[in-house]
Amino acid sequence: MAHLFSSLKIKNIEFKNRIVVSPMCEYSSEDGFANDWHLVHLGSRAIGGAALVIAEATAISPEGRISPGDLGIYKDEHIEKLKQITDFIHAHGSVAGIQLAHAGRKASHQEPWNGGKQIPSTHENGWKQFAPSAISFTETEEAPVELDKQGIEKVKTDFKTATMRVLKAGFKVIEIHAAHGYLIHEFYSPLSNHRTDEYGGSFENRIRLLLEVIDSVKEVWPEDHPLFVRISSTDWTEGGWTGDDSVALAKVLKDKGVDLVDCSSGGNVAGAKIPLKPGYQVEFAEKVRREAGILTGAVGLITEPVQADEIIKNNQADMVLLAREFLRDPYFPLRAAHVLGHEIKWPLQYERAKW
Repeated sequence: MAHLFSSLKIKNIEFKNRIVVSPMCEYSSEDGFANDWHLVHLGSRAIGGAALVIAEATAISPEGRISPGDLGIYKDEHIEKLKQITDFIHAHGSVAGIQLAHAGRKASHQEPWNGGKQIPSTHENGWKQFAPSAISFTETEEAPVELDKQGIEKVKTDFKTATMRVLKAGFKVIEIHAAHGYLIHEFYSPLSNHRTDEYGGSFENRIRLLLEVIDSVKEVWPEDHPLFVRISSTDWTEGGWTGDDSVALAKVLKDKGVDLVDCSSGGNVAGAKIPLKPGYQVEFAEKVRREAGILTGAVGLITEPVQADEIIKNNQADMVLLAREFLRDPYFPLRAAHVLGHEIKWPLQYERAKW
């Protein structure tokens, strides 16, 4: 049997295989609303056989959006379309998940195809960015506003309220986005957090916001539903966050009741030299899994069925998340099963096309 197609039970959710659609920003919303693009984009990956389909980084507040086109869950009106999407995903044998996010100092930017540059807060389409410290991501960008205690409390409340909407929308898995240079990552990285209060300085202080966000989410998230956290396992920059820091954090997250750590990297330092190669982040998933004793997800240039199967077979991670490969091939699991010689259930409408 292909290891990639072994089942995995987390809390009360049974995942039929280890293949996950990684959250991928589509920049295709207006005022945070999902639409038919999201239904087709996410639904086709469920038809394609993924065990878990995670919706893109979904803003918990308007100011938490990366761009004006970001998906959001900051108003009750967002729920209806999201519920249609989760119902479709579940009807086709996959589990619907969502990544909750706040962009921090990387908010208020153009969509990538419009240049991706920061939209000044004075512009009619821009808004103020918030961060642990008033340090801009690049020297040419407007500096963010340093969050005060009231602002931090708002972030925690926004995560909690978003979680309540997530439940109404029918999602079964939440992933807290604490990676890629967005707000929570900005807090735990010493490169972007220069605070001198209880949220800055020591390792324990810098991870405080993440832990408090988890507490806020768990106040309303059912105990039997999985909770994931995506981290950047390293800043790829001297003096920044490290793999050993990630292990230490993962141990705390395990004690907090987090079920899986999704091990990505980078995003908090402009121009960081990242050694891109196939599976370049798998080593972090393996290290965190081995040293912290928690389930992990591997992500990053995983493109081939045999490569993905080896990650599970060699106990380097418990789930494999694919992003760009799923953009190229929404039916990757069907193809992977064929390559690996594993029998997988196809949608009845597609059976005539089986190899």
